[in-house]
Amino acid sequence: MRSARRFRRLVVGEAVWYWTVRQRVRPVYADCRLKISFVAEGTGSPGRRLTLVFAPSADGVVSNTYVESGTVTRLPDRSHLNLHEPGTARRLLDAAAPTLERWPSKRHVEVDGWPCFARVVGGPGGGASGR
Repeated sequence: MRSARRFRRLVVGEAVWYWTVRQRVRPVYADCRLKISFVAEGTGSPGRRLTLVFAPSADGVVSNTYVESGTVTRLPDRSHLNLHEPGTARRLLDAAAPTLERWPSKRHVEVDGWPCFARVVGGPGGGASGR
């Protein structure tokens, strides 16, 4: 059986990123978190890291028990993404690129993932249409 904590390789143009999905499950659902992290290759050791954090909210659900691992769902329109899918990881990285540009000297950038979700799937707070 493969480790769910392994880093996977993602090539974007000339850049190489390694990414992984982590889930923190707590007894109280409001304290659960789903994170997708990207580490840039060739930026020193450890490389520059971007982490998108998905927490339960009034309009968003993170996988815990009832849905597939790595799934985040926006409730109003039931749009969802599985963070374990390479295509989803790539689209989220593209959506988060402006965030990295805002803090060029920060080694580890951790931000709320829901605005990136909206940019990827469109709808409330997003600019894209469809998945």
